[in-house]
Amino acid sequence: MSKKIVLACVECGSRNYSTVAKQTQSDRLELKKFCKTCGSHTNHRETK
Repeated sequence: MSKKIVLACVECGSRNYSTVAKQTQSDRLELKKFCKTCGSHTNHRETK
């Protein structure tokens, strides 16, 4: 079963991306994505 999650920038906190992930993960997903607010590639972490 999949779950829709929202990714937020670690630097500025803006919520830029949403994706679908498997629900079996226990830790938060973290990906390196481009943030338009910061203007650079930063880590984006799964929010609640």
